[in-house]
Amino acid sequence: MLNIVIFGAPGSGKGTQSDLLIKKYGLKHVSTGDILRFEIKAGSALGKIADQYISKGHLVPDEIMIEMLEDLIRKNLDKKGFIFDGFPRTLPQGEALDNKMKKNGLDITSVLSLEVKDEELIDRLLKRGQLSGRSDDNGHTIKSRLNVYHQQTEPLKEYYARQNKLVCIPGEGAIEEIFNSIVEVVDNLTGR
Repeated sequence: MLNIVIFGAPGSGKGTQSDLLIKKYGLKHVSTGDILRFEIKAGSALGKIADQYISKGHLVPDEIMIEMLEDLIRKNLDKKGFIFDGFPRTLPQGEALDNKMKKNGLDITSVLSLEVKDEELIDRLLKRGQLSGRSDDNGHTIKSRLNVYHQQTEPLKEYYARQNKLVCIPGEGAIEEIFNSIVEVVDNLTGR
């Protein structure tokens, strides 16, 4: 199985590149937001617990997210692999994901880190906010989200580098150029 974590700051292009990777390699998209919405709508036990946190404006605890992820992994072991988009976000989440993957006889194949300068990220997010109307794509919130990324998420790069799984991809330029760089890395991993 090809199991990829796509990694990068807000606005780095994770969602765009994930969609392209899913189409090319037939991977199962794993987005924590999608999982939460599905579990809540389905009324599952975990969904009900998660909804109690979300309805109060709190983050869903890692333990609940990890259980939902493991359930999704177990239900999709027949797929060609997974692409984790937006997860893990912290070192404890990365360690928990590794443990759950191993428990199911799997491993993360590679972590693709889309490298984009903060100035470019801010420009992209402000433009996205103007086009989409997303309330979290404003100057103050963007800077706060980038600070959280640098403090809480970026340390994962060292964690995956120690496992020789981290591949840094230049994330500035045309979408197709970035995707071609990613495909070159993935094809080398899979021997294509």
